[in-house]
Amino acid sequence: MASSTRFLTTNLRTFPSRFRRFPPYISVTSLPAVRGSFDFSLRSKRGLVIGTDLKKFEVRRRSSMAEAATEKGKGTVQVFDSEEELAVSLAKYTADLSDKFAKERGYFTVVLSGGSLIKSLRKLVEPPYIDSVDWSKWYVFWVDERVVPKDHPDSNYLLAYDGFLSKIPMPSGNVYAINDALSAEGAADDYETCLKHLVKNKTIDLSQTSGFPKFDLMLLGMGPDGHVASLFPGHPLVQEKNKWVAFITDSPKPPPERITFTLPVINSSAHIALVVAGAGKAHPVHVTLGDGQNSDLLPVQMVSPEGELMWFLDKAAASKL
Repeated sequence: MASSTRFLTTNLRTFPSRFRRFPPYISVTSLPAVRGSFDFSLRSKRGLVIGTDLKKFEVRRRSSMAEAATEKGKGTVQVFDSEEELAVSLAKYTADLSDKFAKERGYFTVVLSGGSLIKSLRKLVEPPYIDSVDWSKWYVFWVDERVVPKDHPDSNYLLAYDGFLSKIPMPSGNVYAINDALSAEGAADDYETCLKHLVKNKTIDLSQTSGFPKFDLMLLGMGPDGHVASLFPGHPLVQEKNKWVAFITDSPKPPPERITFTLPVINSSAHIALVVAGAGKAHPVHVTLGDGQNSDLLPVQMVSPEGELMWFLDKAAASKL
């Protein structure tokens, strides 16, 4: 991978040595995914059972959760009794995909987001996965990042490092963070250049349908307002159709300067896991998966990958369905 480092200027060129010294310095128009309404009812003390229109959904019961798959196979909704059970299932899902792509492609390209998503990955750094996963095949990217130093509390990189990356035996050169020495616009252009190089050398797959990079797994969180990545409701960036990586200087949520993957890149993914926990996010879940109403089309409603979409919800996040 040494040949790709020049595309991230000094950021990736110095990453391996700086990684070992951290902290404090380190470098490196879619439709809603699920249509129709859900009729949720409590059928047992352990979990939720989903009542659905059987013409549209395949329904499968498990002991600790409810799961419904859409008619097109584009979205599967899983509701867990607790965030702990959610984290256990997410670890297995991720580890299974890691094994699949490592064997098929020799690489596993994973995109992280910030927020509570990193906490939900905690089971991956425990047995059996810490030992069974081939971490050398992982290549890690960020769906969005705040343009702040990597030791800044607002950095998605720092969050991922503290909660996940520092705990796995993964080659530091396989971690692709933004160059925070650049402006927001410069960092976005630099990151897109890096991605194009990795597509050219086939580390990242290319969607034959959209022409955008096709990551193996995108692990997304969602904000209480229904935003994903740094794509916020009503913001013009939601409509970006050409760029791979865009920049924002007026984020409605601080800090204001960020870079973000665009929706065409997000929706070109082979697999997307939307991980949502907590009652504070029940409204956008209701709007996206149920019959809830909202004045604007939410960015999360526009997540509709050409591959598989899997929802991981705890009972609180699904409470309005």
